Amino acid sequence: MSMSQALHALTPSQRNTVIASFLGWTLDAFDFFILVFVIKDIAKEFSTTIPAVSIAIFLTLAMRPIGALLFGLASDRYGRRVTLMVDVLLYSALELLSGFSTGLTMFIVLRLLYGIAMGGEWGVGASLTMETVPPQARGFVSGLLQAGYPTGYLLASVVFFLLYPLIGWRGMFFVGALPALLVLYIRRNVEESPAFLRTQNQVRQPFLTVLRRNIPLFIWTVILMTAFNFFSHGTQDIYPTFLETQRGYDSHTTGAIAIVYNIGAICGGLFFGSLSQRIGRRKAIVIAALLAIPAAWFWVYAPGPVLLAIGAFVLQFFVQGAWGVIPVHLNELSPDEVRGTFPGFAYQLGNLLASGNATLQTTLAAHWNGNYALALFSVAVIVACAVALLAGFGYERRNAEFGALDANSTDDLQTGSRRPA
Repeated sequence: MSMSQALHALTPSQRNTVIASFLGWTLDAFDFFILVFVIKDIAKEFSTTIPAVSIAIFLTLAMRPIGALLFGLASDRYGRRVTLMVDVLLYSALELLSGFSTGLTMFIVLRLLYGIAMGGEWGVGASLTMETVPPQARGFVSGLLQAGYPTGYLLASVVFFLLYPLIGWRGMFFVGALPALLVLYIRRNVEESPAFLRTQNQVRQPFLTVLRRNIPLFIWTVILMTAFNFFSHGTQDIYPTFLETQRGYDSHTTGAIAIVYNIGAICGGLFFGSLSQRIGRRKAIVIAALLAIPAAWFWVYAPGPVLLAIGAFVLQFFVQGAWGVIPVHLNELSPDEVRGTFPGFAYQLGNLLASGNATLQTTLAAHWNGNYALALFSVAVIVACAVALLAGFGYERRNAEFGALDANSTDDLQTGSRRPA
């Protein structure tokens, strides 16, 4: 199904759900990526080092599994819609408070709490969306939903490019409180997941009981998402620091390059998400990951800002192309009873295991005499290979039926059987 066909296949109610979930993830990512542009300035104001401030990124990522578990369990019990609204309000409030930080400790604590709220959004929004849209539209919608992440990065890039000289790093966080307005849209236009409504009165087994029946799937999913999170954060979080610190570019040039590569990321997510509907989830991921390897060299070693921007565009096209398959892939693999919890919890546990990426890369760069390029390149190539291997030899349940609470589907996952991609 083409992108236009996928859009036409959605009812107005389904489109509202897609828009709300897309914006929820976009604005969540926007709030997160504000920090990566201002690490150096926060370190200067609080009289500390860049690696010390990067601990805030580590803690934000490390706390996301707690948020995924808490908000996921709430969505499986009370519904996706109301849980999503509470989550958006919480992460917006914590973003606003971050701008009022009086010292590094206060800032780090607020970012830790923000990580809990951020961790809840993806799983709840993805399950709400995937359970609402028709199966034939899932691939494109998955790519669109995941494109919210680089769209948020793009918004942060634009705000940094246009407003940072006027509002400073604190003002960036104040702007990050605006997502709270999304709750008004969700309350008025978004309906509850049809799959949740069909099964809410049926007897549900506890999350841990379902998890124990699917241990091989869960372990594989967590390892896969660890590689995926190294793939994305390893090519995003410290890249602006590399541009400013090693290449010596000012905020305008750094912001412009970030705008370019986030456009590439959005295009990649849409393309490979749609492609996965035709060739399978695993094949689409493998192709994107392998093509990212040759692109990585131009991403950090190309001479001049124009060629660097082109290299970054191509790399993020493939990185977020692979990511564009993840929302539908994990939701199709998830048992019905715990779809609000399982995908997001596995995703964010992978984030936890990869949460030391920023500190790892800044430490490696310092060890290599400020060579951020080598640190970025090394991580990108290694994890691209890991993503391709894990996805290629993993599970797949393309176009799985949602909302049946069918024990057979759970047994199918437990045995690790796979459909041809």
